Amino acid sequence: MSEPKLLCDTKGMDRERWLECRAHGPDGNIEYTVGGSDVSVVFGENPWTAPLELWRVKKGLMKSKDAENAVQKEMGQLMEPIVAYWYGKLTGNTILEDTGLYQHADYPYALANLDYRVHSADGNGILECKTTSWHKADDWADGAVPHHYELQVRFYMAVMDLEYADIACLWGINPETDMVIRRIRRDRDIEAMIFERLDAFVESLKLNTPPAMAGVDPELAMKALARVYGASKPGLPTIMFGKKHERALRRIAALQADNMELTGKINHNDKEVTALSVNIAEMMGEHEYGELETAADTLAVSYITKTSRRPDSVLLKKNHPIIYDEVLKTTGSRKVKVEVRVL
Repeated sequence: MSEPKLLCDTKGMDRERWLECRAHGPDGNIEYTVGGSDVSVVFGENPWTAPLELWRVKKGLMKSKDAENAVQKEMGQLMEPIVAYWYGKLTGNTILEDTGLYQHADYPYALANLDYRVHSADGNGILECKTTSWHKADDWADGAVPHHYELQVRFYMAVMDLEYADIACLWGINPETDMVIRRIRRDRDIEAMIFERLDAFVESLKLNTPPAMAGVDPELAMKALARVYGASKPGLPTIMFGKKHERALRRIAALQADNMELTGKINHNDKEVTALSVNIAEMMGEHEYGELETAADTLAVSYITKTSRRPDSVLLKKNHPIIYDEVLKTTGSRKVKVEVRVL
């Protein structure tokens, strides 16, 4: 393999122009492109975007919407220089800024924008800077690397023809304890598998054959379908399902019937608990705790006041109707429901 092609320098570009370059190259002559953050989406392993959404964005059928983690992504971008600084300080490696947009020598659709290049005792490599929340730190325990990040840097190594990539991830204010550095070394067998999948994805774009949702996390798939198709449209004809869908439809109907029965049982139990609690609450008065000791155990009773503050929507609408309209948020949702109608 030869050196990657430098398409342009993105330094100082506004976001719109940067997105244009990433989508079709700086001259607009690349029909379809794949970037580092797209790879895990193609594999169905991205936590925020499904393959069908990416496919439709690439086809120009929908705009790329802000992901659910848009705020975290913005924070991550702001933190990149800080993560890079501490990586350099902890490792002693040399960090090199590189704002180029590069194209793979053999796969013209494959483009890479790096966080940084790095020089260490192993030669030249790539530095990818990440941030996460403290409760996600376990994702990096015992030498682990989240697979969607591993796919990203393996793609970058292939584009740049470099033999290693370091991933530095920070989740706290003490880099000595709240930061990990993982080195991923190039594996050409894995690389070949990645580009085989990417080739198929690009071919599906050219052939206009969208990817199915099979293999995508069900919750992500349902959110993605809601974003793709939007609100339901009254008046459209009824969809007639084939025999192959019978098992799934009957299972949905059975599970939903079970849930209704369980909900009814919970409501019944709650009413009985309320009725039995009246005398107990009367005995407790202003006290928070009580106990009943038996030979076998102790029944511990608590009756604690919990307070919460929330806007009074009725009062807000009455006294400040303009503000009420401004803060009113309209949301929509769709849920599959199956009923068995006996003939």
